[in-house]
Amino acid sequence: MKPTLRAVAETVGVSRSTVSNAYGRPDQLSAELRQRILDTARQMGYPGPNPTARSLRRGFVGAIGVLFTSRLSYAFTDPFAVQFLTGVAEAAEHHGSSLLLVPLPGDLVGARKAVENAAVDGFCVYCAGDEGEIVDTIRARGLPFVTTSARPGAQDLWVGIDERAAARSAAEHLTGLGHRRVALLSDDVLPDTSPGLVRVSDVADVPHPTTRERLAGFADAFAAVGVTWPELTILAAADNTRAAGAEAVRALAALPEPPTAVLACSDVLALGALDTLRGAGQSSSVTGFDDIAEAASAGLTTVLQPGVDKGRRSAELLFDPPSDTEAHQILLPTTLVVRTSTGPAPRS
Repeated sequence: MKPTLRAVAETVGVSRSTVSNAYGRPDQLSAELRQRILDTARQMGYPGPNPTARSLRRGFVGAIGVLFTSRLSYAFTDPFAVQFLTGVAEAAEHHGSSLLLVPLPGDLVGARKAVENAAVDGFCVYCAGDEGEIVDTIRARGLPFVTTSARPGAQDLWVGIDERAAARSAAEHLTGLGHRRVALLSDDVLPDTSPGLVRVSDVADVPHPTTRERLAGFADAFAAVGVTWPELTILAAADNTRAAGAEAVRALAALPEPPTAVLACSDVLALGALDTLRGAGQSSSVTGFDDIAEAASAGLTTVLQPGVDKGRRSAELLFDPPSDTEAHQILLPTTLVVRTSTGPAPRS
């Protein structure tokens, strides 16, 4: 049986609160008594009060949670996620706090439990599929939170970009180059679909808010030049990785008239698309989204969004929320960076 705080108190002949003070409030004891308690505890094998339980009792854990709908390794391998977490970590260090990475299971019940059980003082909702349900669960706990995707009508703390307008800028670049037969590439297109060509009746059917807004932005630009949603080819990747992007784009070879351009919802997917297309000797134009470090060396045309700043400012809002209502919503700038991966559409 593990030794308890009560056992240490009885052995030393003091109250349980006195033993607790030896760890958490040493100024309340004499140096001699505190040392006697610590020595006794060490001899008995008592490690000290549970830090999580102690912090929850005082209403302060000293950590913020970052929620994302992916496996835990995604936080360390996805280049844009690394940028975002770097910014969050910088703010946390400044405020003397820690981070708890909370990957959300695919099922809603599991996701709710993950949020309910996380010992944190607040949440940065970086990437959550069913964000409304997740936010409601956080609210039920009475904890503050910051999201990175705006929800219509909500007055939540929010730091993000105009996803739709940013995506539209990339698509307008391609329409200006004459492209009309294009493929849109993303993960999180529809639940329970196989990688490759998928049929999506309407962009509103895409459940993930970020994916939906980016696909809608692409569609806006092509609608403006007479290309309707049913005329766009939709490609689903198994996940947001370079390998998954490469695999998804291979499905285009089966089409009687392959697209002249691929618009990807992330740089890693776009880089995978380039791997496949260049490997097959094809010169299709490709655009990405994020402008990760590798995009420049690959000559990838992409939308630059400030990843580190996005993470930093999200955490700062959580630690120090403004009194000004308007300052609760921070819209960050984006820029289309044109490189060699895009060019004029081939003449028929």
